[in-house]
Order: sequence, then structure tokens, then C-alpha cells
Amino acid sequence: MATKAAEEKISTFDNDRMRQAAELLLKARREVMPIHELPEKLRPGTLEEAYALQDMMAEGLSPIGGWKVGAPTPEATPVFSAMPLWGGFAASGDRIAGAFKRLRGVEAEIAFLLGKDLPHRIKPYSREEVVDAIASAHPAIELLESGYFDVDKVDRLSLIGDLQMNGGFATGAAVPGWRDYDLADESVTVTIDGKVVFEGKASNTAGTDLLRMVVWLANEGAHRTGGLKSGQWITTGSWSGKAFAKAGSSVEARFSRFGAVNLKFE
Repeated sequence: MATKAAEEKISTFDNDRMRQAAELLLKARREVMPIHELPEKLRPGTLEEAYALQDMMAEGLSPIGGWKVGAPTPEATPVFSAMPLWGGFAASGDRIAGAFKRLRGVEAEIAFLLGKDLPHRIKPYSREEVVDAIASAHPAIELLESGYFDVDKVDRLSLIGDLQMNGGFATGAAVPGWRDYDLADESVTVTIDGKVVFEGKASNTAGTDLLRMVVWLANEGAHRTGGLKSGQWITTGSWSGKAFAKAGSSVEARFSRFGAVNLKFE
């Protein structure tokens, strides 16, 4: 993790504030005892502070299995977070253990598995270099968890600091010929216990050029990631918005061409 790089952007005083905030959120996650909000004096007031808090959270839950990156519009600057393995990485069909699970939030996503390192460097990576480093593309479900009791009542920077609600990750089979797909025609259906909770076409808020997210992460995100590594997953934002399951629920995300991924919560 590039914790030092993030900490250098904020003052020693603010770094200490974020360290105290991280301790509260890590305790809330580990003990499954959420807090309603951070004390006002410990809330991140800038994106740099939110990222510093996020890095401390990731450090406390390391190692890192990959990164989530997304954007509110196709033109907006992306935001990103580490995805610690602590949250649980799974394959389609797996049962998700109940430990540390409270929200059981789910989002349908498309993810990429890196097959080559993209180390931090001064010269920006081209799109072609990034595509060449990708081993495969997959349908995915991001699992959402949080140290906050009600994520809809927490300010944006505090949520970014809390790993952008990442609490795990599950992937389906690799998609053959994915480079030739026009994602503007891609649609997805999400079901929980057989009930449709979302249907949409080209519904990722970041747009359908998902490789823009990965290229941005390889270049602009490198000051925090320290460079992307072979074997890491990069998931590129929700196609469905968040939905919430329960203990015992079965969840499926089915893309029209990108395949399906399913899981069951214990």
C-alpha cells in the first residue's frame, strides 16, 4: 500500500485525526458493531484526508487483493479504493461465510484480472499497454459492508474513507473475446432469492468504456497503489446500484453477454 504517499499530502495533525478515525472504523467492522458516524473532529474534510483514512483501513485489513474504481459520470474523475482480502474473495457458486457480514450488500460489476505487473513509472501507460496486461475479464459481484450503521446517512468523504463500503468480491468465469464486446449493448439482471431487484442496460454510471477506469488507475492512481500487480483484480463500478440480501439469501448477477455470477450468504 502507498500509505506513506497519501500521508505526505496531509499535515501531521490531520494524519493523526485520520488514524483515530481508522481505529474507530476498524473496530466497528471487526466487532460488527457499527457506528452512526465519526465524531465531527475526526471526519475527513478533503479527498486527500479521505484517501489517507482509506489507506489506513486497508493497511489494517491487508493484504490487498485488488482495487475498485468507478465514477459518477463518464466524464468525471474516478475514485477508487483497495479491496482487502479480509473481506473475502470468492468464485461463483461459493457460500459466503457469515463472519463480519452485516449489510450483505451486493452490486453487479465487470472486473479484470491482471496478468502482468504495471509498476509505478513517470511515463503514463498507454491504453494498449494496459489492455496487454489484462489476463481476463469476468462478471462480478462486489460485496458491500461498512463500519457505519446506515450508509445512506453518512457523508461522501466518510464513505470513501471506509473503503467505499468494500466488504468482499466474487467473480464468475472468464469471458472469451471480451475485447470485441460493445458494452453499450450490455444489460444486467440482479436477483435475490429469485426475485428481480434490478434490471438495466448500459447502466454503469461511469459509462461503458470500462478500460478508461483501469488506465486511469494504472496512471493517476499509482501514487497510492504503488503500481498494479499481476494477480490483482480491478473491478470497475456498479451496473446495478446497491441491493441488500440477508443471511441465507442466494444472489445472482446475470449479464446479457458477460455471463453470470452467483453466491449464497450463510
